[in-house]
Amino acid sequence: MKLTLKQIRSFIIGLSLLLLAGAVGYWIGQGRISFVPAGESSSQIKIDRRVPADKQGLDFNLFWEVWDKVEETYLERKNIDQKKMVLGAISGMVASLGDPYTVFLPPSENKDAKDDLRGDFEGVGIQIGYSKEQKLAVVAPLSGTPAEAAGLKASDLILRIVDVAQGIDQDTLGIALPEAVKLIRGPKGSQVKLTIQREGLEKPFEVSLERATIVVKSVEVRFVRSAGLSQDKKEKVVAVLKLSRFGERTYEEWQEAIDNIQKQIASSQNFAGVILDLRNNPGGFLQGAVFIGSEFLSSGAVVLQDKGIDGKETFSVNRQGQLLREPLVVLINGGSASASEIVAGALQEVKRAKLVGEKTFGKGTVQEAQDLPGGAGLHVTVARWLLPSGKSIDKEGVTPDFEVKMDEEDQTAGQADQTEDPQLQKAIELLTQ
Repeated sequence: MKLTLKQIRSFIIGLSLLLLAGAVGYWIGQGRISFVPAGESSSQIKIDRRVPADKQGLDFNLFWEVWDKVEETYLERKNIDQKKMVLGAISGMVASLGDPYTVFLPPSENKDAKDDLRGDFEGVGIQIGYSKEQKLAVVAPLSGTPAEAAGLKASDLILRIVDVAQGIDQDTLGIALPEAVKLIRGPKGSQVKLTIQREGLEKPFEVSLERATIVVKSVEVRFVRSAGLSQDKKEKVVAVLKLSRFGERTYEEWQEAIDNIQKQIASSQNFAGVILDLRNNPGGFLQGAVFIGSEFLSSGAVVLQDKGIDGKETFSVNRQGQLLREPLVVLINGGSASASEIVAGALQEVKRAKLVGEKTFGKGTVQEAQDLPGGAGLHVTVARWLLPSGKSIDKEGVTPDFEVKMDEEDQTAGQADQTEDPQLQKAIELLTQ
């Protein structure tokens, strides 16, 4: 087959970028590419072009030839920023793995990721990920945010991002997760428009959102009183424990909620049990999943990690929980992902709880977050989540014991009265019958 000039040029450029990515990633780690100190030109970096001993078999001459030709012949040479070239090369190296969750984060994007886990940022209030087809998707709209108010739902596909003020009009096909986050976020009061494709609808539709400061508690508890369904018909008290993510503030907020539940149990003779609401919980820290699981399990594995050639690791109950015997129902839906799926699945497998709602998202990989010099970060997929039985949830999710779907008009799941929330209503029935 005869290659066209365009195909040959594309091949050479692709090979060059691949070599550049591999070289730059290694050389920064070895200190052979370094950024100049503050106060000097931000576009210039110091580069040692010597090839490392263990990389002698690779032809880096091509890489340096491309680098030099760009600097010598590019039309807008005055706009060349070597620092951006290096950061772009590292991003390309990581992206070449083909794993959408393994990403290099430049300093601004790494800050955004940390803000997520801390629980405060400026944006529209959606957690995003990828569908089974590797398309940009809504994992969950956060409670009390512009995204939730606009009716965005878990598994909605985001086809396009438009921010007129910033000159952004970006198709999301093949977009990296950090780039998508950066485009959707922005200053409080500014506007962003998303084109959404929803299952069951024939055509995509547009949603305009005004960004706001998003401060979301990771744990909240409220108490619901319901007429018992047993023969005595006595009013029962149920604790609805909402966990929105596994973040930095979760431990403190969780303990405060558990203390409130303990006080309610001590003061009520008709305490029926606990509903752990994990709907639209996109996950978070691994240790957070173990911490929450240990609240309800007295012993045994909470989660396993399959590290491929490095074998498997078991994370077991690591503390004395305070809700080991109280009846328990867990609410899940398509927005329950990662750590929340693990907790739900572990409680289901040992028959500690019944699951109510809809099948979970199916994000079954573990990312290790590493801070790099200059404020950058690297998220690397290091393992797969496995339930205590060894079953993988990746792209499979967790199936509820009682499937209860939400109607289109049910926009306030987990917040509204139970009569407007059929999933919550079913959970209450299970505890009070």
